[in-house]
Amino acid sequence: MRLILTNIGQLVTLAGAKGPRVGDQMRSLSILEDVAVVCENGKIVEILPSGNLRPTFRSKEAYVDVAGRVVTPGLIDAHTHLVFAGTRIEEYEMRILGSSYSEIAALGGGIRSTVRRTQALDEDELLDESRQHLEMMLACGTTTAEVKSGYGLSKKDELKILRVVRRLAEEARADLVPTFLGAHEIPDEYRSDRDGYVRLVIEEMLPAVSAEGLARYCDVFCEERVFSLEEARAILLAARSYGLGLRLHADQLTLSGGAALAAELRAATADHLEQIGESEMTLLRDAEVMPVLLPGSVFHLGLKKYPLARRMIDLGLAVVIATDFNPGSSPTPSLPMVMSLACTQMQMTPAEALTACTINAACSLGMEDSVGSIEVGKQADLVVFNCTDYRQIPYFFGMNLVRMVIKRGKVLDLAFDGKRI
Repeated sequence: MRLILTNIGQLVTLAGAKGPRVGDQMRSLSILEDVAVVCENGKIVEILPSGNLRPTFRSKEAYVDVAGRVVTPGLIDAHTHLVFAGTRIEEYEMRILGSSYSEIAALGGGIRSTVRRTQALDEDELLDESRQHLEMMLACGTTTAEVKSGYGLSKKDELKILRVVRRLAEEARADLVPTFLGAHEIPDEYRSDRDGYVRLVIEEMLPAVSAEGLARYCDVFCEERVFSLEEARAILLAARSYGLGLRLHADQLTLSGGAALAAELRAATADHLEQIGESEMTLLRDAEVMPVLLPGSVFHLGLKKYPLARRMIDLGLAVVIATDFNPGSSPTPSLPMVMSLACTQMQMTPAEALTACTINAACSLGMEDSVGSIEVGKQADLVVFNCTDYRQIPYFFGMNLVRMVIKRGKVLDLAFDGKRI
């Protein structure tokens, strides 16, 4: 089937130099106006002025007039915890009434409460619930996502989560990049044996994940009271020996040294970074580690200190933004909402925000040759927004402007909870 989008008001291509965009490059979107895009066999095969389009009326040719709307690349969410069971609405209310994230975790809540719910489901039940999460993300324009494990915290349940990610990916609704995050928290049964749990991650979980080819990356939550620098380094070095790329939850709640460790190991990304300092930013830049910023978690936790995105861009870091979609600290599937937060709370321009969740996000996942921009030869992953200027995407915050989502040249029938939207 050939799919042809016609009468595009703004085609935000993000075409240009290869590799991640830095500095002023993050504002260069390479916008084309009044054009058509031709997709065939899942790829973009032609971009031309709408007036030059000559219908052939083939039986397997579909035309979609987008009526002057904005078309962007499919959005790319480079940090999600998509596979989980239940919600944490009780903790949401507790925080409103004054409890802190750390206090709730100390009482057995937080990550460990989601672990208990996730462990209680079998693989098929977890797949069904996680599929609904993915549909929510698709409805907000996300066509590619990194997905972490981390709500299993046992060999059996971490493998279960990663198998669910694989089964979701096989359904071909979105490209999913699996990340092993067995070092997300110390489980209840190892609270008095931290070393034992680190050994379990290194000696049992990582070999099993590698043997089944279930992950492309390994991540560690490096933070006080979670995993120390020494523990994180040991786990990440073991992961590298199995051929996994490295990502790191770093400097979220305290300046723990996580960003410096990411630079030392030349990880693909350092994520969160709310507490990062100037010297750590320079280390990341010099090591070409991409910062993945997650303003949704700051917003949802009611905190005030957002990552210093403006300073990072001025220093020449290739900034990425992502949802951190999870049931505790950032239950939002919406990258457009995160773009709004990036603009209003982190002083990123709309162009920078869009770059950060398209081509830069693709680079952080090693996928820039296939997704992240609208260019001939790349996957036909496109989003039609119900607006006439791309800056309206973050401007109209809290509402969904997505009109159509196209994955590999196929218009998706978007549904949530069994109902078409």
